[in-house]
Amino acid sequence: MWKEIGKRESGELRPSFFCSRIRSSRAASLQLSNHKEIVSAHRGSVNSLQVDLTEGRYLLSGGADASVAVYDIQNSTHCEEGGLVAKHKSMFVIDKQHEHGHKYAISSAIWYPIDTGLFVTGSYDHYINVWDTNTTQVVMNFKTPGKVYRTAMSSLATSHMLIAAGTEDVQVRLCDIASGAFAHTLSGHRDGVMSVEWSTSSEWVLLTGGSDGAIRFWDIRRAGCFSVLDQSNSQLGRRPPFLDQSAMNKASTSKSSAAGQSSSVKARALQRKAANGNGSKQSTIGRVRSQVKGSMKHRLHPGLLSSQDRATAHYGAVIGLKMTGDGMYLLSAGSDSRLRLWDIESGCNTLVNFETVRLQTSKPLQLSLTQDSALVFVPCMTTAKAFDVWSGKTRLTLRGHYENVNCCWFNAQDQELFTGGNDRQILVWSPPNLITDDVDALSRKGQAALDEDNWSD
Repeated sequence: MWKEIGKRESGELRPSFFCSRIRSSRAASLQLSNHKEIVSAHRGSVNSLQVDLTEGRYLLSGGADASVAVYDIQNSTHCEEGGLVAKHKSMFVIDKQHEHGHKYAISSAIWYPIDTGLFVTGSYDHYINVWDTNTTQVVMNFKTPGKVYRTAMSSLATSHMLIAAGTEDVQVRLCDIASGAFAHTLSGHRDGVMSVEWSTSSEWVLLTGGSDGAIRFWDIRRAGCFSVLDQSNSQLGRRPPFLDQSAMNKASTSKSSAAGQSSSVKARALQRKAANGNGSKQSTIGRVRSQVKGSMKHRLHPGLLSSQDRATAHYGAVIGLKMTGDGMYLLSAGSDSRLRLWDIESGCNTLVNFETVRLQTSKPLQLSLTQDSALVFVPCMTTAKAFDVWSGKTRLTLRGHYENVNCCWFNAQDQELFTGGNDRQILVWSPPNLITDDVDALSRKGQAALDEDNWSD
């Protein structure tokens, strides 16, 4: 690190390169934090984690015990072991005892993208609740026809306030906070929708992954999806289809018909000579027929052929989606224990081989990326693994949970990783050389009191 600082001082290294190198080296050296601890308020598995996108200060978590909690990850509540370990207790908890609390497990908890004054929860009780952080009261709710697996809001949106909801129903629902009603539904999946993700390059593009193994792209301004990813469509070319029984029968009969074909060649030549006069007429008729045929195919699904509409990205359910920051690539996780990297522009499978991935298949997983999209953190049973996005090699294996890990969230501001699992714990993974002020938190209580946030400034 001192070498990098020396190059920066001498002008050999640009400030932007210096920052990216330091961030990358810190993210690549994560280990279980020995100076920061989150005191979990959940009595069930932790299903969702998110640090707010405005200040990078408040951690929101949702659990299977139908509770949601908020933690201040910058200011600790107290210190232990001689002031060496900073403890972070929840600022508030909303559970089943709350008047408008969820009745069953919370599967998704997300912050409103531009303000910590609101947050959204989705639950297995079929409800999506929008909460006021100051009063911890429900501002509005949406009733869905099935369990809510995932909710998402676009961080780029300036023209809409839509919550995309993936449920056990086949339709994706867009909930409008501005009107308090469903804006519209997106139909196309043949089974429940387990993962939703907004594009990081357009506020109008939504990506969904279903239990039918399909990943669909939607432009919410138009009807129908405009693209479906196909795992057989790779950058090396489309794989040849399997030879079915009808094709084999055709191959066997072609040999017997070869002799008859030679005798019909002369007859065809005579027919062509006779039809020389009206050849142009036949070509125009053929063109019209092909156009009619094409329009009939188009009606099967808006913008897609029937064969494309049936394409699958995984052999099982799609349980996790994460798009890179530049919006050029998509990472998907499936219940077939496969992690795939997709080129969004071409819709091709890049065929990156991610090493030794073993995923749980019973519930959706929350993936996370570093700021430069170089590493992806994936819950792999009782561990969380960091893979190189472009080579697929395992860079880190983080062991600390006693049961399966469900969610990961990388905080780009401090280069820290938060993980939640079925053991009810929220673990913090930090770089070993992290310099923190949490140890002096008790001596700065007066300053912390002055810095009390009213959530919405």
